[in-house]
Amino acid sequence: MGVDEEHDVGRRWFDVADAAPLLLDAEGVVTSWTGSARRLLAYPAAEAVGTGLERLLGREDAARVPQLLARCRTDGGWAGLLTARCRDGRSLRVMARITSAAEMRGPSRWLVLLNEMAEAPGWNMDRQVLEQMVAGSPIGIAIVDTDLRFVWSNAALARFGGGPPAERLGRRLADIQPGLDAAAIESRMRRVLASGEPVVGYEHVGRIRSAPHRETAHMMSFTRLDDEHGHPMGVYYTVVDITERHRARQRLALLDMAGRSVGRSLDCARTAQELADIVVPGFADLVTVDLLESVLRGVEPAPVPEGDGAAGVALRRAGHQSVNEGVPEAFVPAGGPVEYLPGSPPLRALASGRSWSRERLDPSTPQWAAEVPGERRATFRELGLHSALIVPLRSRGVTLGLTTFFRGHRKEPFDAGDVSLAEDLVSRAAVCVDNARRYTRERDAALLLQRSLLPRRLPEQDAVTVSACYRPADELTGLGGDWYDLIPLSGARVALVVGEVPGHGIAAAAAMGRLRTAVRTLAALDLSPDEVLAHLDDLVARTASEEGVDPEGAAGEGAGAVGSGCVYVVYDPVDGRCAMAAAGHPAPVVVAPGGAVIFVELPQGPPLGTGGPPFEAVELCLPEGSTLALHTDGLLARRGPGAPDSGRDGLRRALEGTVDSLHLRCRTVVDALAPARPNDDVALLMARTLRLGAGQVAEWEVPADPAAVADARRAAAGRLADWGLEELVFTTELVVSELMTNAIRHAAGPIRVRLIRGRALVTEVHDGGATAPHLRHPRTTDEGGRGLLLVSQLTQRWGTRFTDDGKIIWAEQSLSGPEL
Repeated sequence: MGVDEEHDVGRRWFDVADAAPLLLDAEGVVTSWTGSARRLLAYPAAEAVGTGLERLLGREDAARVPQLLARCRTDGGWAGLLTARCRDGRSLRVMARITSAAEMRGPSRWLVLLNEMAEAPGWNMDRQVLEQMVAGSPIGIAIVDTDLRFVWSNAALARFGGGPPAERLGRRLADIQPGLDAAAIESRMRRVLASGEPVVGYEHVGRIRSAPHRETAHMMSFTRLDDEHGHPMGVYYTVVDITERHRARQRLALLDMAGRSVGRSLDCARTAQELADIVVPGFADLVTVDLLESVLRGVEPAPVPEGDGAAGVALRRAGHQSVNEGVPEAFVPAGGPVEYLPGSPPLRALASGRSWSRERLDPSTPQWAAEVPGERRATFRELGLHSALIVPLRSRGVTLGLTTFFRGHRKEPFDAGDVSLAEDLVSRAAVCVDNARRYTRERDAALLLQRSLLPRRLPEQDAVTVSACYRPADELTGLGGDWYDLIPLSGARVALVVGEVPGHGIAAAAAMGRLRTAVRTLAALDLSPDEVLAHLDDLVARTASEEGVDPEGAAGEGAGAVGSGCVYVVYDPVDGRCAMAAAGHPAPVVVAPGGAVIFVELPQGPPLGTGGPPFEAVELCLPEGSTLALHTDGLLARRGPGAPDSGRDGLRRALEGTVDSLHLRCRTVVDALAPARPNDDVALLMARTLRLGAGQVAEWEVPADPAAVADARRAAAGRLADWGLEELVFTTELVVSELMTNAIRHAAGPIRVRLIRGRALVTEVHDGGATAPHLRHPRTTDEGGRGLLLVSQLTQRWGTRFTDDGKIIWAEQSLSGPEL
């Protein structure tokens, strides 16, 4: 903080109630000493009087004394932050104010007032500051009295309808937002007035005056305001627009429902009808699903001709649904033939294979289908339809039909997000239709699912250079549930995971996806490898019990994740430590930098969900440049009679080969040990270890003394300056201060601070406590509890992990750009 900034801070926030005064002469020599100054700095008057001010300050601030005195002579005074030096050598951060003490006769003198910062409760928020905070806030804020009439609101609230603040005064919510469900909102306000308990995160969905054409969603929080006697004065509430989040949740819920409801049978027409049922009325007011006649007959569909040639393709109505009972808008019955006019949007979409949409249809647009004898014709205006979206049903690059969505009663037209959602829905339905058409193609659908569940791109990090190879089983065996993953952890560490789910087909792939998701969730808790597998084992066993699967008799199809194998490895690039544990799975192999292949002697735990002895972890220290090879048992299987041994000896020989590129080496190992279409899935994950240089890690131990917090902040700021990260100094100092203060107050034992610079800046504070901190959301009147809240808001992510001798609270800041 510069001199001007310090002066500004002192001018606004200095509190003279407990200040320690002393007098200086014109040259900065102490001429008068007080009891308060002695209590603060411990110097007796005999030692202090006659001493220059610089001798009472730290080295850096002592050098600034001439500059400060010159500033005082120019401006008549100065206020800011200084570091005082106590008689016992301690450094003390103080707020100082220097002002002229000139007398009528005699030389000029300076009055100095010192306040200890450690005892200061914080900045005193005056009314001007609070008004700037709430009036300029982008969040809508309002206050209503006990009759729920507006007495104040900020400008941001006008974005949600109801007019500017002046028009709200004295009016109720129902008066300014007649289309809103004001009764539900006011019910929450009355509950808060009666109980005093705040309501946080109340979500309201409806249509507001400022956006009557679309459904909006808002998150509201209500807090009671009391007078000095504790009597309610009104309710303070905030409003945040979460419409996009609400719509995203609706879309995800629709996708989830479609995943559970569409494709429950191997009947094409039924699958098409399930798609139509699932999107009405939540997504569209009318939907029709037309399939190629060849698809309904179970024949491989021919490519759809381009241009007007698509008019000769035979289509049949496979499903339809409407918000109106009986689907009166559809002139073609289910199962009947459909003929679209040449050049019409449905045929263009069918021929091109691309979606077509119109936010607003021309009111005079006629029906697109050719006339059916004896049936009436109607325009889209007569049918009340104003927006349309056509998505072809395509599976594996083959067009199977098309789905047409209409909106009429809903006022908002289809937008780009709706197009993406519809394409997701229809693509899922198309897979189900194709599976129904040819059950023998199940492997392709399962492979597509497997590919989507495996990581498409392993995340970048500082711990390892990594490559992976996955090879599915042949058609006769069916796709299995092998999987791999790399998960970044706190402190620049990574988790390497390889697993295998028993069985084959879509069920095995789905079980693999659930298991991989569970592993990623457990990894976020920063547990040791054996604890991760223990929790995973409990989850698999509990799920099997809920689904009625007997763990002792479970095997192959229908067993879900019971009997799955998994190996979990955690590597720390700071010290090269590597911990691992296995559950019914081959142990990792280590290739030393010199090329020696080492098979890790890892105690084997039982397969997941089957019960047995507890899991055990092994810890190694790997030199930089070591290569970890994690693989499934398919890599060790024999190819057949007379084939070369693909067991440990074969794996050793394959790993001893020298290939410069890790990706090529991974591919070479799989090619050497597994055929192009193996009998079992094969997954191989290879990771070459890296080490963070000594210049990337800074660590020091600090005493459990509040006075040490300032020293730790300065040390952190100095290291960031060495790293060229001056823009992160403010946030890092705050993080160090809050985490150290938390450790000093609530923990025991030695305290260590560590900074790690990699792709992100990691700040860690280690203490001997065993209790994890909890994030609080203090009210405006609370004096404390904001430390971790500030840390969570100013950093990219934060968390806690436990060690053998305590815990580490960490926070991570991105180095790639500003936080969003």
